Amino acid sequence: MNYKYNCLNPIADCGLKNLGENYVRTEKFEEADAVFVRSAKMDELAVGPNLLAVARAGAGVNNIPHAEYAKKGIVVFNTPGANANGVKELVIAAMLLASRDIVGGVEWVRANAGDPAINKAAEKAKKAFAGTEIQGKKLGVIGLGAIGQKVANAAVQLGMEVFGYDPYLSVDAAWNLDHAVKHCKNVEAIYRACDFITIHVPALESTKGMINADALAMMKRGVIIVNAARDALVNEKDMLAAIESGKVRKYVSDFPNATTAGQKGCLVIPHLGASTEEAEDNCAVMAVKEMRDYLENGNIVNSVNYPACSLGVPGKAGRVAVCHRNEANIIGAFTSILGNAKINIDSIANKSRGDCAYTLIDTDSPIPADVVKALEASPAVIRVRIIK
Repeated sequence: MNYKYNCLNPIADCGLKNLGENYVRTEKFEEADAVFVRSAKMDELAVGPNLLAVARAGAGVNNIPHAEYAKKGIVVFNTPGANANGVKELVIAAMLLASRDIVGGVEWVRANAGDPAINKAAEKAKKAFAGTEIQGKKLGVIGLGAIGQKVANAAVQLGMEVFGYDPYLSVDAAWNLDHAVKHCKNVEAIYRACDFITIHVPALESTKGMINADALAMMKRGVIIVNAARDALVNEKDMLAAIESGKVRKYVSDFPNATTAGQKGCLVIPHLGASTEEAEDNCAVMAVKEMRDYLENGNIVNSVNYPACSLGVPGKAGRVAVCHRNEANIIGAFTSILGNAKINIDSIANKSRGDCAYTLIDTDSPIPADVVKALEASPAVIRVRIIK
């Protein structure tokens, strides 16, 4: 089977070259079977009838209406961890830039570049840019996923005392954390204890604006806050007030906007967290791998709107994939339809995620068109796809 794919943003060739000969690029979004995207906003794009999946070459998916896409049977993937090292390095750089006025010093040199005695002038001026070291300071890491755990471990190696908070800390993430990282049971403990705080959580209704006046009031005077996750996590008007009062020493954000750009105490970076050649390559390769596994095998890995579900590479005569609502007795309905058609089921995988569910069925014989129509006729079914 041939698939048409569309790239809404530039996607690294090292990933796209892995698509194979049966993938044809189209510049028309509305006719694509598969779409690759980075930061392009998709909310107002008219979805064509052929669209099966969207792969985000990155972690955040707030530019994709993934909940609405789930209702249409469009699986949305992201690439968690593929850009983690790039973001980690930016966070470490952000802490250094905030603790020592390197930016101010560089700007002073640029402004005085025409002074033939700049070397002597610098010796007098440099005290205005003196700062503090990060070694020995307390760092709070909110969110210990792929990025947060790398930041925590790197900070330990730099001699910081590291505290971590994540109510959803996975066993794998816990194993990957340096044993020196102290696990906090509530985020308030980090607010009260730490000299530096860095945020690494997704922008959900429960996390938007979490760094607000109440949270800031709990923090140490002179705290440095780094936000390389999403600007929506911080109430930036409250942040500016905290900077003005001296509660916050510096706020480093990787998300330029009219509220913080150019403001006193704000170091605003033009969204460079994952903007490294290595991160873009890793994301592209991972996005293509996920897309191919879904289109060719029906397997779902790293989706943000459908559950993880896999039966490996098809080894039987037939495989059917069904996107459907998470309703009682639906699996029984599927097996009855196949049984009435004298089609033997070899294996089945069914997983749910909220209101959405996904089922893969391998059969000992090919699945004819009339059986597909019978499956599609169920009110709970969103999309049926014959993989083999």
